[in-house]
Amino acid sequence: MLADLASKLRQSLGILHKQDIQIAARALGGQWNSADIILGDDCAAIPDRDGYLLLAAEGMLPQLIETDPWFAGWCSVMVNVSDIYSMGGYPIAIVDTIWSQSPDSIQELLAGMKAAAIAYQVPIVGGHTNFRSPYNALSVAILGRAENLLTSFHAQPNDLLLAAIDMRGQFHADYPFWNAATNADPAQLRENLSILPYLAKSELCDTAKDISMGGIIGTLLMLMETSNYGAILDLDKIPCPENIALEKWLISFPSYGFLLSVRPENAEEVQALFDRQGLVCAIVGKVQTKTQVILRSQSDSVLFWDFAQDALTGFSMDLC
Repeated sequence: MLADLASKLRQSLGILHKQDIQIAARALGGQWNSADIILGDDCAAIPDRDGYLLLAAEGMLPQLIETDPWFAGWCSVMVNVSDIYSMGGYPIAIVDTIWSQSPDSIQELLAGMKAAAIAYQVPIVGGHTNFRSPYNALSVAILGRAENLLTSFHAQPNDLLLAAIDMRGQFHADYPFWNAATNADPAQLRENLSILPYLAKSELCDTAKDISMGGIIGTLLMLMETSNYGAILDLDKIPCPENIALEKWLISFPSYGFLLSVRPENAEEVQALFDRQGLVCAIVGKVQTKTQVILRSQSDSVLFWDFAQDALTGFSMDLC
């Protein structure tokens, strides 16, 4: 039943984590939002000369660090790089903050970070290291630059929602991560990501968001919240790996995944750019004026989220 699926998705850990952001939104959003720097995007876009500096950071799941430290190190770089490209930019450099119980306890973590930095051609240039902590923890920050922005604020009613995903991967054994990166050709990884800055420069698209730990459904909620609109998501049109339950896929984090809000007249050309590189880019829904997210499957539909009743992250254009 669609209603049962919606109920389960609302209680998924990825969406609950996004709701935690409300604490920061309430404490900092109104004070720091301005006409120049709007909070709530994948990166802070800081006006600089004829473009923007992009600044972002990610903390890694503690359990992933403990159970798969190499992959945690890789992901710490990968997710930051993806945030920069999702806003139409190119990465410049990374810094990291590591807390560990001993030097030996983070060797695999460091090896994963180094491998990803080489693959994505982004130098790690500094940070903070402590080997006398009672636990292991990692956060990574990234700096990038963009000439033209893709943002989370410009979705418009009647825009088509496009999901662009690299389906040439496999699930992590223990976590909802779709890994299409660690065994891929590094040059191909970078070429795939370069589509996003091209979209911004060519003005084929002005709105995009990296599909993050909330999966497609959580990312759509964040995109609609920041744009102050709603959407209809057609579950039957979402590209999904074979033999994978839709419920799992909707809250999974793909190593290459972006949700785009595209004017209808540009959709075909945008799809062709991804298709030429073997990436799936499907029309999965439509933006609507009413601030509700509706899930649709065949002839059934259900109200999934109503921003008039519930915030997600708490960041929206209302804070500007």
